[in-house]
Amino acid sequence: MPPADPIAEAGIAAPVMAEVACDAGYRSKSPDPGRAFGEDPASRSSSVPCCHDDLLDRVAEWGAVDTPAGGFHLTSVRLDRDLPLITRWMNDPAAAAFWELAGPQEVTQDHLWAQLAGDGRSVPCIGVLDGAPMSYWEIYRADLDPLARHYPARPQDTGIHLLVGAATHRGRGLGGLLLRAVADLVLAERPSCTRVIAEPDIRNTPSVAAFLTAGFRFSAEVDLPAKRAALMVRDRSLRHLL
Repeated sequence: MPPADPIAEAGIAAPVMAEVACDAGYRSKSPDPGRAFGEDPASRSSSVPCCHDDLLDRVAEWGAVDTPAGGFHLTSVRLDRDLPLITRWMNDPAAAAFWELAGPQEVTQDHLWAQLAGDGRSVPCIGVLDGAPMSYWEIYRADLDPLARHYPARPQDTGIHLLVGAATHRGRGLGGLLLRAVADLVLAERPSCTRVIAEPDIRNTPSVAAFLTAGFRFSAEVDLPAKRAALMVRDRSLRHLL
């Protein structure tokens, strides 16, 4: 899975970076539905594919939450609106090292399109804090992801990846705060889900620390194709204790 967030996983030696990229983790490259049907990729930036996200209980309708940093909500990515912004974030060196999506806009576009035109097992979102788009998220079904081959997955396990894109929002302790907020949203809006899962690189101690701050527990070290990961788990049964 691609790296996922400048907030919790941007670098082992730079705490500020840890607020930039929360490793998207291990996900195999998704096939490009548009290319398979001979579609011109250049047309995608102005189109909005339909993403059927019933597999994740309609992420876009989860609503807003209050946090110590302000009101926060997730909104589904729209290529015509969000592609230039996300591309800029992906080309930030702090994010590029983990997401591996640096380059021209088409690189980010293909990554987003594969999810938007998919079956809804992964939903790309923009995180909006006090009205300002400031982070990129992927909410995904960990039990339906290649990650499930590497840990004892349970039905409805839900994974999260995070990238804090705006430099003005880094270095402020937002990583753990927003990870907790979104994990709590998952558990509130997905009653069938008993655990929220993440897999930052084991070497990225700032990222692991951010997840611990967010109420996740370290479960195990997991060997994935591109890294050795720390399997982090936030349990529904413990969410009020941590």
